[in-house]
Amino acid sequence: MRQPLHFVIHLMPRFLLAVLIAVGGAYAASASMLDETVKGTPAVGEGRMISIETPKGPFQVWTKKVGDNPSIKVLLLHGGPGGTHEFYEIFAEHFPDAGIEFYYYDQLGSYFSDQPKEPSLWETSRFVEEVEQVRTALGLGPDNFYLYGQSWGGILAMEYALKYQENLKGLIISNMMASIPAYNDYAANVLMKAMDPAVLAELKAFEAAKDYANPRYMNLLLEHHYIYHVLRAPLDAWPDAVNRAFAHLNTDVYIPMQGPSELGASGTLEFWDRTADIKNITVPTLVIGASHDTMDPAHMKWMAGEIPNARFHLCPNGSHFSQYDDTENYFSGLIAFLKDVDVGKFEAEK
Repeated sequence: MRQPLHFVIHLMPRFLLAVLIAVGGAYAASASMLDETVKGTPAVGEGRMISIETPKGPFQVWTKKVGDNPSIKVLLLHGGPGGTHEFYEIFAEHFPDAGIEFYYYDQLGSYFSDQPKEPSLWETSRFVEEVEQVRTALGLGPDNFYLYGQSWGGILAMEYALKYQENLKGLIISNMMASIPAYNDYAANVLMKAMDPAVLAELKAFEAAKDYANPRYMNLLLEHHYIYHVLRAPLDAWPDAVNRAFAHLNTDVYIPMQGPSELGASGTLEFWDRTADIKNITVPTLVIGASHDTMDPAHMKWMAGEIPNARFHLCPNGSHFSQYDDTENYFSGLIAFLKDVDVGKFEAEK
């Protein structure tokens, strides 16, 4: 799907490098950040590798448990595809104090997990089966299992719920619309129209020439889009975890599914659309949107109205990564949802 309009975590290495240089990040200094030296850090040792079966044989994916609560266990699905758990390090500053147990998780192809060179594995349906295998291995079930997904993770969470919702206690769809075509329309007719016409024309010229690696292309996106709609902060103020997640994005997964363009989806997710199906999700659901998001907040509010047992939570000061630029609003709404469902006081808002 169109990530950089979607999620910061969808940027390609050429763009990631531009970002890291722009913010002076130390992570740009080494091209071996995905090598075994990095994978051998204590953070990995503290986690758990889970074996999964795929059409191309067995592989391992990384998870890490934080906290202990027998009735609230949240599995975090990162965006991308090909992003990392690092975008959710901020959850450790909020969930433990609220008594919430959660799990970091790098999907197959991502950072701490195996990264097979098997393009046929990068299919949404296979990722759904992977999540189900991870759930089983972690011992999560309808008495305690909350599935959280942001961006691409939101797509994956919706797809999982549509097939396996009997295993869920609750669902969180964060900063993700139910349709990539609708997202592309919003990007073209709202976000792009709000951009300086000269800048937009120059960006489109780069794309027409397929000159995606041009530094000017990257700089224009940074200056005129990302700091307004992806993470609303000057580049030199972006959190360390975000910069690291950029550096660790696996474009072998990202590009086939999202495509190379930063102004529209052209990968396998281009025509993904579940607007007619989300009404079949019946578990308690929270849809999180943001006023300055790359995703249409009105569409996300509509989603909450379509899902029979859902609540919409708006982050008025936030963009795509509202956990960072509208932190208090983001976590107050998320934690309230988890607590309400846990004690049987959740009420849908229509």
